[in-house]
Amino acid sequence: MSGENSDNATYSETTLTVNGKPHTLLVDHRRVLLDVLREDLDLWGARKGCDHGQCGACTVLVDGRRVNSCLLLAVALDGSEVRTVEGLGGDGEQLHPLQQAFLDRDAFQCGYCTPGQLCSALGMLDEAAAGHPSRVTGETPAGRPVRLDRDEIRERLNGNLCRCGAYPRIVDAVEDVIR
Repeated sequence: MSGENSDNATYSETTLTVNGKPHTLLVDHRRVLLDVLREDLDLWGARKGCDHGQCGACTVLVDGRRVNSCLLLAVALDGSEVRTVEGLGGDGEQLHPLQQAFLDRDAFQCGYCTPGQLCSALGMLDEAAAGHPSRVTGETPAGRPVRLDRDEIRERLNGNLCRCGAYPRIVDAVEDVIR
């Protein structure tokens, strides 16, 4: 279903499965995923940082891949699965191992970038396990998991900025999870 409203905006019915729960919304074609998550679904974990896809504060997983939600039109994601930081712990009873490692290593400082850092780290782990190389990946047979050392982790997380400078602790936390 789509149509126009009095403000000449075009809307479409869009279904997103967010953190395992389906949501069908009437979405303005101009709205990005970040705004739909925050304003319509009350999921405030993904942050609005630069609004240009340069800081990574808005990083979420869409169909298992990490994305900057400030750049993606929500209607273009109809039928997609979205996972936000709120969905990392599953049933909410227990923290995801990455969340626990961030706490244990004090890798969150002010916490503003932490949700994006966590989603990006989870996406990075899946990418490396699937054998996707990065700029610093050495010789790895195609399709074989990529070994994640500190350089590899830093390279793969370089799109997520932390103004507090918690980078070494973030890398430590990711290393704790992959050991």
